Amino acid sequence: MSAELLIMVGGLALLDTLSPATIGVTVYLLLTDKERLASRLVVYLVTIAGLYFATGVFLMLGLGYLLDFASGAFQNRIVSWTVFIIGAILFITSFFVPQNKKSNLSAPRSKSLVAMFLMGFTTFLIEGTTALPYFVAIGLLTTSDVNWIEWATVLLAYNFIMVLPPLILYVLYLLFRSWMQKPLEKLRVKIANSTGSAFSWVMCIVGLLLIFNSLDYL
Repeated sequence: MSAELLIMVGGLALLDTLSPATIGVTVYLLLTDKERLASRLVVYLVTIAGLYFATGVFLMLGLGYLLDFASGAFQNRIVSWTVFIIGAILFITSFFVPQNKKSNLSAPRSKSLVAMFLMGFTTFLIEGTTALPYFVAIGLLTTSDVNWIEWATVLLAYNFIMVLPPLILYVLYLLFRSWMQKPLEKLRVKIANSTGSAFSWVMCIVGLLLIFNSLDYL
């Protein structure tokens, strides 16, 4: 596996850390949950990462067979122009994403382990359909000469990086609980009031990646 591929996939994983829903639920738990916080947060994050990983494995296996039959299509000028246009649309549209978009994911009413699993599943359903960096990363892995051990390891690392910000917040909360109270409150308000900014950055960078990867075949 080339260093260039790892850098590109790693960059996409860092983009996926900008999940308003995941960070928002984590902040809510840190501010309101005083008992069994660790177990509830772990169930929530493992649910999200596990579902993303399972989806990645399914797509890697399925896309691999499809690309074996249509590998030449990606070098076709029509397909390349289509990918280029999609990338350009994403790039241009990213500048017009509303910056005051309310989050569609409400705080969990119950904080039982089952509720945390369902909240993780809901987060996956809401954000999984727009996980552009993840899908691009899977496409890069599929079109590269990597074996299943390599791409499975990369997917595991990708999903760990994706849920790393909530884990960092949790560690900071444990170390500096009294000091973290006000920053967490401010972060909660900011996430609740605006999710458009993070999404616009994701659209912009993914659009650029699609543009640059299609230039060779135009």
